[in-house]
Amino acid sequence: MSIDGVDFELRRRAEERDRISDDLLDLDSHPGYQLLKGARLTGETRRRWDEAQSRAVTLWWLFDAYRGVLDRAQELRAGKPDLAALTGLLAGPSVELKPENVPVEKRSLLRAAGESITLDTVVARMDAAYRDVAETVAAADDAWSALLPRLDDADVARRSAQDLLRDLDGNDPDLDRIGAEIDRIRAAVTTDPLGSTTLGGELDGLLAELAARRGLLEQAARLRAEYSDRARRLGDRIAQVAEAENEARSVRDTVLVKIDSPALPALPDQAAALRDRLSALDTAGDRWLELVERLTGLERAVDEALARARTATEAMAGLIGRRDELRGRLEAYHAKVVRLGHAEDAALGEMYGEARALLWTAPCDLRQATVAITAYQRAIGRIGVAE
Repeated sequence: MSIDGVDFELRRRAEERDRISDDLLDLDSHPGYQLLKGARLTGETRRRWDEAQSRAVTLWWLFDAYRGVLDRAQELRAGKPDLAALTGLLAGPSVELKPENVPVEKRSLLRAAGESITLDTVVARMDAAYRDVAETVAAADDAWSALLPRLDDADVARRSAQDLLRDLDGNDPDLDRIGAEIDRIRAAVTTDPLGSTTLGGELDGLLAELAARRGLLEQAARLRAEYSDRARRLGDRIAQVAEAENEARSVRDTVLVKIDSPALPALPDQAAALRDRLSALDTAGDRWLELVERLTGLERAVDEALARARTATEAMAGLIGRRDELRGRLEAYHAKVVRLGHAEDAALGEMYGEARALLWTAPCDLRQATVAITAYQRAIGRIGVAE
Protein backbone atom coordinates (compact mmCIF):
# COMPACT_ATOMS: atom_id res chain seq x y z
CA MET A 1 0.00 0.00 0.00
CA SER A 2 1.13 3.55 -0.68
CA ILE A 3 1.49 6.01 2.16
CA ASP A 4 -1.71 7.73 1.00
CA GLY A 5 -3.49 4.39 0.86
CA VAL A 6 -2.31 3.61 4.39
CA ASP A 7 -3.57 6.97 5.71
CA PHE A 8 -6.90 6.54 4.00
CA GLU A 9 -7.31 3.04 5.41
CA LEU A 10 -6.34 4.18 8.91
CA ARG A 11 -8.95 6.94 8.80
CA ARG A 12 -11.58 4.56 7.50
CA ARG A 13 -10.81 1.93 10.12
CA ALA A 14 -10.79 4.52 12.90
CA GLU A 15 -14.25 5.70 11.83
CA GLU A 16 -15.37 2.11 11.64
CA ARG A 17 -14.01 1.40 15.15
CA ASP A 18 -15.82 4.44 16.58
CA ARG A 19 -19.08 3.50 14.88
CA ILE A 20 -18.86 -0.08 16.17
CA SER A 21 -18.04 1.20 19.64
CA ASP A 22 -21.10 3.45 19.60
CA ASP A 23 -23.29 0.59 18.40
CA LEU A 24 -22.01 -1.69 21.14
CA LEU A 25 -22.63 0.95 23.80
CA ASP A 26 -26.13 1.59 22.40
CA LEU A 27 -26.87 -2.12 22.56
CA ASP A 28 -25.61 -2.36 26.12
CA SER A 29 -27.73 0.61 27.24
CA HIS A 30 -30.87 -0.53 25.38
CA PRO A 31 -33.78 -0.80 27.87
CA GLY A 32 -34.59 -4.30 26.66
CA TYR A 33 -30.97 -5.38 27.11
CA GLN A 34 -30.89 -3.95 30.63
CA LEU A 35 -34.17 -5.62 31.51
CA LEU A 36 -32.88 -8.96 30.29
CA LYS A 37 -29.66 -8.51 32.28
CA GLY A 38 -31.59 -7.75 35.46
CA ALA A 39 -34.43 -10.25 35.11
CA ARG A 40 -34.68 -13.75 36.49
CA LEU A 41 -35.40 -15.46 33.22
CA THR A 42 -36.89 -18.87 32.55
CA GLY A 43 -37.87 -21.08 29.62
CA GLU A 44 -37.24 -20.06 26.03
CA THR A 45 -36.10 -16.56 27.00
CA ARG A 46 -33.46 -17.95 29.38
CA ARG A 47 -32.13 -20.23 26.65
CA ARG A 48 -32.04 -17.46 24.05
CA TRP A 49 -30.53 -14.95 26.48
CA ASP A 50 -27.76 -17.35 27.52
CA GLU A 51 -26.87 -17.72 23.84
CA ALA A 52 -27.06 -13.96 23.32
CA GLN A 53 -24.79 -13.26 26.29
CA SER A 54 -22.29 -15.74 24.94
CA ARG A 55 -22.41 -13.95 21.59
CA ALA A 56 -22.02 -10.61 23.35
CA VAL A 57 -18.84 -11.83 25.08
CA THR A 58 -17.49 -12.95 21.70
CA LEU A 59 -18.48 -9.60 20.24
CA TRP A 60 -16.52 -7.58 22.80
CA TRP A 61 -13.57 -9.98 22.56
CA LEU A 62 -13.43 -9.55 18.78
CA PHE A 63 -13.76 -5.79 19.14
CA ASP A 64 -10.82 -5.68 21.55
CA ALA A 65 -8.74 -7.70 19.08
CA TYR A 66 -9.77 -5.39 16.22
CA ARG A 67 -8.96 -2.30 18.25
CA GLY A 68 -5.57 -3.74 19.30
CA VAL A 69 -4.47 -4.23 15.67
CA LEU A 70 -5.62 -0.74 14.73
CA ASP A 71 -3.76 0.76 17.68
CA ARG A 72 -0.54 -0.99 16.57
CA ALA A 73 -1.01 0.28 13.02
CA GLN A 74 -1.51 3.85 14.23
CA GLU A 75 1.62 3.63 16.42
CA LEU A 76 3.61 2.26 13.48
CA ARG A 77 2.39 5.07 11.22
CA ALA A 78 3.34 7.66 13.83
CA GLY A 79 7.03 6.67 13.51
CA LYS A 80 8.96 5.95 10.38
CA PRO A 81 6.40 4.28 8.10
CA ASP A 82 6.98 0.62 7.30
CA LEU A 83 4.61 0.20 4.37
CA ALA A 84 4.95 -3.55 4.23
CA ALA A 85 4.17 -3.93 7.95
CA LEU A 86 1.31 -1.45 7.71
CA THR A 87 -0.10 -3.26 4.69
CA GLY A 88 0.05 -6.54 6.62
CA LEU A 89 -1.76 -5.06 9.60
CA LEU A 90 -4.48 -3.29 7.61
CA ALA A 91 -5.07 -5.76 4.80
CA GLY A 92 -3.60 -9.08 5.87
CA PRO A 93 -4.50 -11.73 8.49
CA SER A 94 -3.26 -9.54 11.31
CA VAL A 95 -5.79 -10.39 14.03
CA GLU A 96 -4.49 -13.37 16.00
CA LEU A 97 -7.19 -15.26 17.85
CA LYS A 98 -5.19 -17.37 20.31
CA PRO A 99 -6.89 -20.05 22.42
CA GLU A 100 -5.44 -18.59 25.59
CA ASN A 101 -7.07 -15.26 24.82
CA VAL A 102 -10.54 -16.79 24.64
CA PRO A 103 -12.67 -15.50 27.56
CA VAL A 104 -13.13 -18.01 30.37
CA GLU A 105 -16.87 -18.30 29.77
CA LYS A 106 -16.17 -19.23 26.12
CA ARG A 107 -13.51 -21.86 26.81
CA SER A 108 -13.70 -25.64 26.82
CA LEU A 109 -11.20 -28.30 27.78
CA LEU A 110 -10.83 -29.14 24.10
CA ARG A 111 -8.92 -26.06 22.96
CA ALA A 112 -9.24 -25.11 19.34
CA ALA A 113 -6.19 -24.14 17.39
CA GLY A 114 -5.48 -20.44 17.05
CA GLU A 115 -6.21 -18.58 13.83
CA SER A 116 -5.26 -15.33 12.18
CA ILE A 117 -7.89 -13.36 10.31
CA THR A 118 -8.18 -10.00 8.58
CA LEU A 119 -9.88 -6.93 9.96
CA ASP A 120 -12.72 -7.40 7.46
CA THR A 121 -13.31 -10.94 8.73
CA VAL A 122 -13.36 -9.65 12.30
CA VAL A 123 -15.95 -7.02 11.35
CA ALA A 124 -18.09 -9.66 9.60
CA ARG A 125 -18.02 -11.91 12.68
CA MET A 126 -18.82 -8.98 14.95
CA ASP A 127 -21.73 -8.05 12.69
CA ALA A 128 -23.15 -11.60 12.85
CA ALA A 129 -22.81 -11.71 16.64
CA TYR A 130 -24.31 -8.23 16.99
CA ARG A 131 -27.30 -9.16 14.87
CA ASP A 132 -27.94 -12.31 16.93
CA VAL A 133 -27.83 -10.40 20.21
CA ALA A 134 -29.92 -7.50 18.88
CA GLU A 135 -32.53 -9.90 17.47
CA THR A 136 -32.97 -11.57 20.85
CA VAL A 137 -33.20 -8.23 22.65
CA ALA A 138 -35.69 -6.87 20.11
CA ALA A 139 -37.86 -10.00 20.27
CA ALA A 140 -38.03 -9.89 24.07
CA ASP A 141 -38.67 -6.15 24.03
CA ASP A 142 -41.49 -6.57 21.48
CA ALA A 143 -43.09 -9.29 23.59
CA TRP A 144 -42.90 -7.17 26.73
CA SER A 145 -44.21 -4.11 24.87
CA ALA A 146 -47.16 -6.09 23.50
CA LEU A 147 -48.26 -7.70 26.76
CA LEU A 148 -47.07 -5.67 29.76
CA PRO A 149 -49.16 -2.52 28.99
CA ARG A 150 -52.25 -4.70 28.63
CA LEU A 151 -51.42 -6.39 31.91
CA ASP A 152 -51.10 -2.94 33.49
CA ASP A 153 -54.56 -2.07 32.12
CA ALA A 154 -55.87 -5.32 33.59
CA ASP A 155 -54.41 -4.44 36.98
CA VAL A 156 -56.04 -1.01 36.89
CA ALA A 157 -59.41 -2.57 36.03
CA ARG A 158 -58.95 -5.21 38.71
CA ARG A 159 -58.15 -2.60 41.39
CA SER A 160 -61.23 -0.65 40.35
CA ALA A 161 -63.36 -3.79 40.64
CA GLN A 162 -61.83 -4.62 44.03
CA ASP A 163 -62.63 -1.10 45.26
CA LEU A 164 -66.26 -1.61 44.26
CA LEU A 165 -66.29 -4.98 45.98
CA ARG A 166 -64.92 -3.49 49.21
CA ASP A 167 -67.62 -0.84 49.14
CA LEU A 168 -70.20 -3.63 48.88
CA ASP A 169 -68.59 -5.50 51.81
CA GLY A 170 -68.71 -8.67 49.75
CA ASN A 171 -66.49 -11.26 48.12
CA ASP A 172 -66.29 -12.48 44.55
CA PRO A 173 -64.58 -15.82 43.87
CA ASP A 174 -64.73 -15.16 40.11
CA LEU A 175 -62.84 -11.89 40.55
CA ASP A 176 -60.26 -13.69 42.71
CA ARG A 177 -59.84 -16.35 40.03
CA ILE A 178 -59.43 -13.77 37.26
CA GLY A 179 -56.87 -11.89 39.37
CA ALA A 180 -54.87 -15.06 39.98
CA GLU A 181 -54.85 -15.84 36.24
CA ILE A 182 -53.66 -12.32 35.44
CA ASP A 183 -50.87 -12.67 38.03
CA ARG A 184 -49.86 -15.97 36.47
CA ILE A 185 -49.65 -14.43 33.01
CA ARG A 186 -47.66 -11.45 34.34
CA ALA A 187 -45.17 -13.79 35.99
CA ALA A 188 -44.81 -15.76 32.76
CA VAL A 189 -44.43 -12.64 30.61
CA THR A 190 -41.92 -11.07 33.02
CA THR A 191 -39.64 -14.10 33.24
CA ASP A 192 -40.18 -15.63 29.80
CA PRO A 193 -41.46 -13.04 27.28
CA LEU A 194 -40.31 -15.11 24.29
CA GLY A 195 -42.21 -18.14 25.57
CA SER A 196 -45.33 -16.12 26.38
CA THR A 197 -46.25 -14.72 22.96
CA THR A 198 -49.24 -17.09 22.73
CA LEU A 199 -50.75 -15.79 25.97
CA GLY A 200 -52.28 -12.75 24.25
CA GLY A 201 -55.49 -14.61 23.42
CA GLU A 202 -55.85 -15.89 26.98
CA LEU A 203 -55.26 -12.38 28.29
CA ASP A 204 -57.98 -11.05 25.97
CA GLY A 205 -60.41 -13.56 27.45
CA LEU A 206 -59.49 -12.56 31.01
CA LEU A 207 -59.86 -8.87 30.20
CA ALA A 208 -63.33 -9.57 28.82
CA GLU A 209 -64.23 -11.55 31.96
CA LEU A 210 -62.83 -8.77 34.13
CA ALA A 211 -64.91 -6.17 32.31
CA ALA A 212 -68.00 -8.32 32.80
CA ARG A 213 -67.34 -8.77 36.54
CA ARG A 214 -66.68 -5.07 36.95
CA GLY A 215 -69.93 -4.32 35.13
CA LEU A 216 -71.76 -6.69 37.47
CA LEU A 217 -70.21 -4.98 40.51
CA GLU A 218 -71.30 -1.60 39.16
CA GLN A 219 -74.82 -3.00 38.79
CA ALA A 220 -74.64 -4.25 42.37
CA ALA A 221 -73.59 -0.80 43.59
CA ARG A 222 -76.51 0.78 41.74
CA LEU A 223 -78.85 -1.90 43.06
CA ARG A 224 -77.92 -1.12 46.64
CA ALA A 225 -79.00 2.48 46.07
CA GLU A 226 -82.12 1.58 44.05
CA TYR A 227 -83.23 -1.68 45.63
CA SER A 228 -86.37 -0.44 47.35
CA ASP A 229 -87.69 1.27 44.24
CA ARG A 230 -86.82 -1.63 41.95
CA ALA A 231 -88.40 -4.18 44.29
CA ARG A 232 -91.57 -2.06 44.47
CA ARG A 233 -91.74 -1.73 40.69
CA LEU A 234 -91.14 -5.44 40.33
CA GLY A 235 -94.04 -6.14 42.70
CA ASP A 236 -96.25 -3.94 40.52
CA ARG A 237 -95.18 -5.85 37.42
CA ILE A 238 -95.95 -9.16 39.08
CA ALA A 239 -99.41 -7.79 39.87
CA GLN A 240 -99.77 -7.07 36.15
CA VAL A 241 -98.77 -10.66 35.42
CA ALA A 242 -101.45 -11.91 37.83
CA GLU A 243 -104.02 -9.66 36.18
CA ALA A 244 -103.00 -10.82 32.70
CA GLU A 245 -103.19 -14.46 33.78
CA ASN A 246 -106.63 -13.92 35.30
CA GLU A 247 -107.73 -12.35 32.03
CA ALA A 248 -106.34 -15.34 30.15
CA ARG A 249 -108.33 -17.70 32.36
CA SER A 250 -111.48 -15.63 31.84
CA VAL A 251 -111.03 -15.63 28.05
CA ARG A 252 -110.34 -19.36 28.16
CA ASP A 253 -113.59 -20.00 30.03
CA THR A 254 -115.48 -17.91 27.46
CA VAL A 255 -113.86 -19.70 24.53
CA LEU A 256 -114.66 -23.12 25.98
CA VAL A 257 -118.33 -22.11 26.14
CA LYS A 258 -118.56 -20.45 22.74
CA ILE A 259 -116.14 -22.45 20.55
CA ASP A 260 -116.32 -26.17 19.92
CA SER A 261 -113.11 -28.18 20.48
CA PRO A 262 -110.77 -25.18 20.44
CA ALA A 263 -106.98 -25.65 20.18
CA LEU A 264 -105.94 -23.62 23.20
CA PRO A 265 -102.44 -22.76 24.40
CA ALA A 266 -101.28 -23.80 27.86
CA LEU A 267 -102.79 -21.57 30.51
CA PRO A 268 -100.07 -19.36 32.06
CA ASP A 269 -99.76 -19.56 35.85
CA GLN A 270 -96.54 -17.90 37.03
CA ALA A 271 -97.66 -15.02 39.24
CA ALA A 272 -97.60 -16.96 42.52
CA ALA A 273 -94.14 -18.39 41.87
CA LEU A 274 -92.84 -14.95 40.91
CA ARG A 275 -94.19 -13.47 44.16
CA ASP A 276 -92.34 -16.19 46.09
CA ARG A 277 -89.11 -15.36 44.27
CA LEU A 278 -89.55 -11.68 45.08
CA SER A 279 -90.09 -12.48 48.75
CA ALA A 280 -87.00 -14.71 48.74
CA LEU A 281 -84.82 -11.83 47.57
CA ASP A 282 -84.94 -10.35 51.05
CA THR A 283 -83.09 -13.38 52.41
CA ALA A 284 -80.01 -12.34 50.39
CA GLY A 285 -79.37 -9.62 52.96
CA ASP A 286 -76.39 -7.48 52.03
CA ARG A 287 -75.01 -9.93 49.47
CA TRP A 288 -75.47 -7.39 46.71
CA LEU A 289 -73.46 -9.21 44.07
CA GLU A 290 -75.65 -12.27 44.46
CA LEU A 291 -78.76 -10.12 44.71
CA VAL A 292 -78.15 -8.28 41.44
CA GLU A 293 -78.04 -11.57 39.53
CA ARG A 294 -81.20 -12.84 41.22
CA LEU A 295 -83.08 -9.56 40.81
CA THR A 296 -82.05 -9.19 37.18
CA GLY A 297 -83.12 -12.77 36.50
CA LEU A 298 -86.45 -12.19 38.24
CA GLU A 299 -87.09 -9.01 36.25
CA ARG A 300 -86.47 -10.93 33.06
CA ALA A 301 -88.74 -13.78 34.20
CA VAL A 302 -91.55 -11.31 35.03
CA ASP A 303 -91.31 -9.70 31.59
CA GLU A 304 -91.41 -13.11 29.93
CA ALA A 305 -94.38 -14.26 32.05
CA LEU A 306 -96.33 -11.09 31.22
CA ALA A 307 -95.60 -11.54 27.52
CA ARG A 308 -96.71 -15.21 27.64
CA ALA A 309 -99.96 -14.35 29.41
CA ARG A 310 -100.80 -11.62 26.93
CA THR A 311 -99.87 -13.80 23.97
CA ALA A 312 -102.05 -16.63 25.26
CA THR A 313 -104.96 -14.22 25.78
CA GLU A 314 -104.60 -12.84 22.26
CA ALA A 315 -104.45 -16.35 20.79
CA MET A 316 -107.59 -17.46 22.62
CA ALA A 317 -109.49 -14.22 21.98
CA GLY A 318 -108.60 -14.68 18.34
CA LEU A 319 -110.95 -17.67 18.18
CA ILE A 320 -113.87 -15.46 19.25
CA GLY A 321 -112.68 -12.89 16.76
CA ARG A 322 -112.62 -15.54 14.05
CA ARG A 323 -116.25 -16.47 14.82
CA ASP A 324 -117.31 -12.82 14.73
CA GLU A 325 -115.44 -12.28 11.48
CA LEU A 326 -117.27 -15.28 9.92
CA ARG A 327 -120.60 -13.89 11.13
CA GLY A 328 -119.86 -10.58 9.45
CA ARG A 329 -118.91 -12.30 6.20
CA LEU A 330 -122.10 -14.38 6.24
CA GLU A 331 -124.33 -11.32 6.68
CA ALA A 332 -122.46 -9.50 3.91
CA TYR A 333 -123.01 -12.43 1.54
CA HIS A 334 -126.71 -12.58 2.49
CA ALA A 335 -127.07 -8.86 1.77
CA LYS A 336 -125.57 -9.48 -1.65
CA VAL A 337 -128.13 -12.24 -2.34
CA VAL A 338 -130.95 -9.84 -1.48
CA ARG A 339 -129.40 -7.17 -3.67
CA LEU A 340 -129.25 -9.59 -6.62
CA GLY A 341 -132.96 -10.37 -6.19
CA HIS A 342 -132.57 -13.98 -4.97
CA ALA A 343 -133.84 -13.57 -1.44
CA GLU A 344 -136.51 -16.20 -2.11
CA ASP A 345 -134.07 -18.74 -3.57
CA ALA A 346 -134.72 -21.88 -1.52
CA ALA A 347 -131.26 -23.45 -2.02
CA LEU A 348 -129.46 -20.28 -1.04
CA GLY A 349 -131.83 -19.79 1.87
CA GLU A 350 -131.08 -23.29 3.13
CA MET A 351 -127.30 -22.74 2.86
CA TYR A 352 -127.61 -19.42 4.64
CA GLY A 353 -129.68 -20.95 7.42
CA GLU A 354 -127.21 -23.81 7.92
CA ALA A 355 -124.23 -21.46 8.13
CA ARG A 356 -126.09 -19.10 10.46
CA ALA A 357 -127.11 -21.94 12.73
CA LEU A 358 -123.50 -23.06 13.00
CA LEU A 359 -122.26 -19.55 13.80
CA TRP A 360 -125.00 -18.64 16.29
CA THR A 361 -124.95 -21.93 18.16
CA ALA A 362 -122.73 -22.33 21.22
CA PRO A 363 -120.29 -23.91 21.15
CA CYS A 364 -119.57 -22.91 17.57
CA ASP A 365 -117.81 -25.38 15.28
CA LEU A 366 -115.51 -22.97 13.44
CA ARG A 367 -114.29 -25.59 10.98
CA GLN A 368 -117.76 -26.56 9.81
CA ALA A 369 -118.92 -22.93 9.82
CA THR A 370 -115.98 -21.99 7.58
CA VAL A 371 -116.85 -24.80 5.15
CA ALA A 372 -120.51 -23.72 5.09
CA ILE A 373 -119.72 -20.07 4.41
CA THR A 374 -117.27 -21.01 1.67
CA ALA A 375 -119.94 -23.12 -0.05
CA TYR A 376 -122.48 -20.26 0.31
CA GLN A 377 -119.97 -17.82 -1.21
CA ARG A 378 -119.32 -20.08 -4.20
CA ALA A 379 -123.06 -20.54 -4.82
CA ILE A 380 -123.55 -16.76 -4.83
CA GLY A 381 -120.62 -16.46 -7.22
CA ARG A 382 -122.27 -18.86 -9.68
CA ILE A 383 -125.47 -16.78 -9.65
CA GLY A 384 -123.50 -13.63 -10.35
CA VAL A 385 -121.75 -15.25 -13.29
CA ALA A 386 -125.03 -16.54 -14.72
CA GLU A 387 -126.61 -13.13 -14.62
